[in-house]
Parts: sequence; C-alpha cells; structure tokens
Amino acid sequence: MDILTDQWGRTIDYLRISVTDRCNLRCKYCMPDKNIGFMQKEDLLTKDEIYRIANLASNIGIKKIRITGGEPLAREDTVEIIKNIKSLKGIKEVCLTTNGIFLRSYLDKLIEVGIDVINISLDTLEEKKYRTITGGGDITAVLDSINKCVEKGVKVKLNTVIIKDFNEGEILDFIQFAEDKNIQIRFIEMMPLGAGKNFQTIAVDKIKEIIEEKIKLISYKSSANSNGPAVYYKSEEGKGTIGFISPISHTFCESCNRIRLTADGFLKQCLHFKKGEDLKKLMRQGVTDEKLINVIKKCCYLKPKHHSFQSENQYSEKRFMYQIGG
Repeated sequence: MDILTDQWGRTIDYLRISVTDRCNLRCKYCMPDKNIGFMQKEDLLTKDEIYRIANLASNIGIKKIRITGGEPLAREDTVEIIKNIKSLKGIKEVCLTTNGIFLRSYLDKLIEVGIDVINISLDTLEEKKYRTITGGGDITAVLDSINKCVEKGVKVKLNTVIIKDFNEGEILDFIQFAEDKNIQIRFIEMMPLGAGKNFQTIAVDKIKEIIEEKIKLISYKSSANSNGPAVYYKSEEGKGTIGFISPISHTFCESCNRIRLTADGFLKQCLHFKKGEDLKKLMRQGVTDEKLINVIKKCCYLKPKHHSFQSENQYSEKRFMYQIGG
C-alpha cells in the first residue's frame, strides 16, 4: 500500500468526512445566533461520491476515517455510508462523532455494520446548562445513548470542551462520570473558529492543575491511543482514561496526520485554512480516478506546516464549525 505524505514529511493516514452540515442542536460555539444557512441536498456529496473518495484515499494510504457533521445521524443514509466504508480493505478503523441525541435509535445498526469507536460531544452533565449551551437539547437522550453503548460494549469517548464561566466546575464530575462508566473522557480546548471566538477556553495546563488538586494523574499510553493528538492519563484507581487535547496552548501540528472532507466535497488541508481542492466539482465534471488520486495526493502534499489561529490572515477559514465538519 502507498504511504501518503506531505511536504514536511508527515504521514497522512486519517480522513475526517463530514456527511452533512445540518444538526438538530444549535450549540452556541458551533453556530451563529441567527441567519443559519444549510446546504441544499443536491450540494452535498452523495453516498456514492463519498465511497469513491474513501476508496481512492484508502488505496493511497488513508487507514482511518471519521464520520462527522453537523450531526451525522441527521442524514438518513449515514449508516449505509459507514457500512460501505467498512467494506474497504485498506481502512482499519471507522469512527463516528455525534451529539448522541439520535444515537440510541441507530446504535444497533451501527454495531451491525461494524462501527469501531463512537465519540460523543458532551460539555455539561447538568440538564439546564445542557439546554442552554445546545439551544434546547435534551441531555436525557445523550445519557441514555451513553448507557446503551456501555451495555453493548461499544468503545465510547466523551469529547468535552471546557469553557470559562460555564463548566470548569464540572471537570472532576466528568472524570467521576467517565470512571463510573469505564469510558474515556477527553478535555478539549475551544477552537477560535466561527462562533467559538465568542468564548474563552480553559487551557489544558489549567484543567490538569484543577484535577491534580484532588486526583493524581498517571501517564498512560496504549496502542489504541497512539495515532491522535490527545495525551492520556489515568487516576490511581480509575478505570476510565483521561485525555487532553490542546490545539492552542500546546499545538500538535508537527504530528498532524489528518485531512478533512466537507459535506459539499471540499478537501481541506487544515482546519484553520480555507485552502484545498473541490473534489465534488471535479467528480461531477467526470474526472477519472487517476486524476482524482493525483489531486488528493497534491492537496495532501501541500498541507501547511502549522495552523495560525493566533494570527489571522487572508487564508484563514471564515466558516463556522458546523459548515466545516466537527
């Protein structure tokens, strides 16, 4: 199998595919307060177009694919998309990132098609605060989905963005929750992108400081945790794993192994920059597989060395997170 590399010598083996920009929630750091515009169905990649890109990408070195949105389970054929991607010999892992509201209804089908890992976004354990940050979401449905995953033995990761003056007081509660469920919790710094610029994140070092006032953290590594940006720990008696993802305070660009495909078929080299290639346009113009592979390779090769969230420029991404893919 080929190895896909960029101009800085990094191996690119991870593709995040957004299947829709639509979402059943209106999270305040993901979407604007008003004038939310969604793509028309005909502007989205079809399941066959997604499969074609995933197939070609797997032939040139992509080994892991994550399905995102919007809310990916808001799209009716997402399970079929996952099934098709799981059939590809070169793909070793297919993951799903979801807000968890619809998950309990789709979980059995996802297990049937072979989903490997499910990441669930959850920024508070308090019902009222959850409704506030998500624009009216029902936390009961999320908690039910988590419990159902645990019961059925599905590998679950909780993605939690710690926001100043909102949920920093729940950090220890999240750890206890994850350990009670024997699942993984990952504390993530807020990305200053779109509506996220309106919130102040809590840096990973501060989160660790808060934790270590009560809990001793022990560094933890496993083969399952080796291909992502998180740094993992366990507590002395904990069953769950505690991860920290720090794209701002401790950038991990030097080891970045991912590219992103938006719901409308744009292959992004970096979350922060709007550079990339419009694969949907090429496919709908009748591009050959050989040509499409060359475009993907070139796009990956030209991946920027690092993001520049601290210094915006003419190439900085202006879209909101739901439009790019979480």
